[in-house]
Amino acid sequence: MLLGIDPLLGPDVLYVLRAMGHGDDLIIADANFPADAMARQTVFGRPLRIDGDIVSVMKAVLSVMPVDTFVDDAFGRMEVVGKPDEIPDVQREVGKLIEGTGTKMVGIERFAFYERARKAYAVIQTQERRFYADFAVRKGVVPPEA
Repeated sequence: MLLGIDPLLGPDVLYVLRAMGHGDDLIIADANFPADAMARQTVFGRPLRIDGDIVSVMKAVLSVMPVDTFVDDAFGRMEVVGKPDEIPDVQREVGKLIEGTGTKMVGIERFAFYERARKAYAVIQTQERRFYADFAVRKGVVPPEA
């Protein structure tokens, strides 16, 4: 255990978050996401798992990782197939975590999301069972005063 670090963030996850650089993507996904298949193509090369719901996991990750504020698509959500403008409750809940950060959540079509996942640094799979709880987060910079 470490002081000030959410216990959901285990050693492998902390390693990945620390190793990622500015502009690297992290995929945080639900239990139905093809995490193993996607993660094999990422920089890290294997899926990470956190036993928790998507909101708790996202909150833990965002407590130690800044989101890129230099690009418009730093925080992406997988769009509902056939209804790209629909925002499921689970996505609204996660979206509240980034309110006031200067970052907005943007929709990414399902197969475009998979392509982004393949190019990501790593994939974290959660135990979230609600559909469309799949997010791409681009790492930002840690300022000197942090």
